[in-house]
Amino acid sequence: MIDGPYLVLAILGAVVTGLMAGVFCAFSILVMRGLAALPPAQGVAAMKAINSSAMAPAFMALFLGAAALCLVIAVVTFVLWPDHGTVHLLLGSGLYLCGSFGVTVMANVPRNDALMKLEPGTPEAVTYWPTYVREWTRWNHVRTAACTASALAYMLAVV
Repeated sequence: MIDGPYLVLAILGAVVTGLMAGVFCAFSILVMRGLAALPPAQGVAAMKAINSSAMAPAFMALFLGAAALCLVIAVVTFVLWPDHGTVHLLLGSGLYLCGSFGVTVMANVPRNDALMKLEPGTPEAVTYWPTYVREWTRWNHVRTAACTASALAYMLAVV
């Protein structure tokens, strides 16, 4: 079992990545399904408002704070190489940094940016909306799974 600062880092890592898993899961199974059921113009307008709200300090602190914590855990683990939990600590960090942060930057944000350029009632927005919902949600499932696996890896580091 790990102890000392590794124990604290692993527990914090499990908590923040678990919280992010919950946020992403709620979006996949509740929010996106609800938005997809709306007429396209309303769905586009609502998602644009949600994307603007995502830039609020509370969400950004959690999302970026989790990335920073995972990076710290990875660096500390590489530098000090603990006797126990090394693989799980590195795996938890890699899963969040690549599967959540990386996927957000490479897949979800570009789709959000494309949506933000469209006016809700235009033919372009109506045409793009079903593709956006399908692709964005698919990548969000990846983020959900990566965050869940990251939290699990951090928890396994503790035992």
